[in-house]
Amino acid sequence: MNIKGKLLEKGETQNITDSFRKREFVVEYAENPQYPEFLKFELIQTNCEQLDSFDAGQEINISFNLKGRKWTDKNGEVKYFNSLQAWRVERVNDIAQPESSAPDAGDMNPPEWLSNAPGPQADDDLPF
Repeated sequence: MNIKGKLLEKGETQNITDSFRKREFVVEYAENPQYPEFLKFELIQTNCEQLDSFDAGQEINISFNLKGRKWTDKNGEVKYFNSLQAWRVERVNDIAQPESSAPDAGDMNPPEWLSNAPGPQADDDLPF
């Protein structure tokens, strides 16, 4: 999944265990500008460094996976947790635009049959 939004906050990298670390950040997502959403994402492991070069207020594109977990507590009660796990963060301006394979209109010449076609007649009585 991908979304574009404005980086509001970026947290420090947290070492959860000796072998696991994560970094959280918040994005303002304004699909409907009247009602912006504030989404918290996480980066894990080696992806944590991706945020180092970003500042609050920058427009970014986030590629992420929606994760869901089921957990049973010590009383046997089942709980569910969701997270937005980012795996790529890019500046909006850095995203490569797909190159068009269509030629420029200025480089195209009309086909020969069209250039030899007769033009509009002065006695043409069509209303359009």
